[in-house]
Amino acid sequence: MSQEIKKVVLAYSGGLDTSIILKWLKDTYNCEVVTFTADLGQGEELEPARKKAEMMGVKEIYIEDLREEFVADYVFPMFRANALYEGVYLLGTAIARPLIAKRQIEIAHAVGADAVCHGATGKGNDQVRFELGYYGLDPDIKVIAPWREWDLNSRTKLIEYAEKNQIPVAKDKRGESPFSVDANLLHTSSEGKLLEDPWEESPEYVYNRTVSPEDAPDKPTYIEVDFEKGDAVGIDGEKMSPATILTKLNELGGANGIGRLDLLENRFVGMKSRGIYETPGGTILLTAHRGMESITLDSGAMHLKDELMPKYAELIYNGFWFSPEREMLQALIDKSQEHVCGTVRLKLYKGGVHLVGRKSPESLYSMEHVTFEEDEVYDQRDAAGFIKLNALRLRLLNQRGKSKVSPSYE
Repeated sequence: MSQEIKKVVLAYSGGLDTSIILKWLKDTYNCEVVTFTADLGQGEELEPARKKAEMMGVKEIYIEDLREEFVADYVFPMFRANALYEGVYLLGTAIARPLIAKRQIEIAHAVGADAVCHGATGKGNDQVRFELGYYGLDPDIKVIAPWREWDLNSRTKLIEYAEKNQIPVAKDKRGESPFSVDANLLHTSSEGKLLEDPWEESPEYVYNRTVSPEDAPDKPTYIEVDFEKGDAVGIDGEKMSPATILTKLNELGGANGIGRLDLLENRFVGMKSRGIYETPGGTILLTAHRGMESITLDSGAMHLKDELMPKYAELIYNGFWFSPEREMLQALIDKSQEHVCGTVRLKLYKGGVHLVGRKSPESLYSMEHVTFEEDEVYDQRDAAGFIKLNALRLRLLNQRGKSKVSPSYE
């Protein structure tokens, strides 16, 4: 290869693809490989990844539990913005990539590596997200993207390479995999193969985090979520850590069939793709957070946030977490959350999340002003001048070409 690589940090899952990459890196670059496996709440046992790395001769193996950091420093800041890509997607895959990239760069610096490597394909968004993260943190780091370099461009070739090099191949990987799955504490994402036809309904067995809404309990589940400065801090009066809260909301949402999404999305690289997503806890959290904001945020602040949200979501989707514009928007969003505290009550029922109550010590809601009964704080006659001033430009527009007489205020 044209670039000389002595030591590389590989984002390693322990699966077939990244195990092949591990061997390929050694063969192609004749370099030392350090593996990094992140526990982001994907629900899998990670020790097998350590054993497989050891079996393949890796001397430096990093396996880290990043669940609390993931939720506190990435998921929660994103939810303060109520971020939705293309109006519906809660960005479960996109928000995990900057944390993995950050730790890879930190490990590379710690072990003296001159390169990092990811296993994302050349067709998807993740290659962009990983590499923008790498370069945003270390502009001089060398990046290796095997899927853009090697000739192992089919499942058959990958398995042949694995068998030739004594890399264990799980039995269910010997044929064409029915679909690919990415998971973390926020969501699961399923793509490819049987899901590629957007006309065909996703089969029920694709879903592994939620029951079917039809099979959810016939009795609704009521919960209360407590907030401080825009972040959830407890459920039903019990204080919990960020990762514990999301785990609990996942359990509650999954049991009630909440958080399923069939999305045909626009990838950053230009093509459309279909994904089946499950985000039970995140779906509940979004409804809860918006409910908390509804009683505590000024209308101007709330509407400005709603205007900026699509841009913020797009930045995360496209991989610009470490960009100055995302950080600028985050500062604005976080400022808006200073008084977003209190409790919301939710009803979970057969796939739906329904906000049924909210209260806050910082409430801007005034019964005295909105009541239909007699009050002493609002003079309804004031509305006449307010309406006339706002209607003035419309009246002038309407009169243009009809009359030169100016409208009066009477």
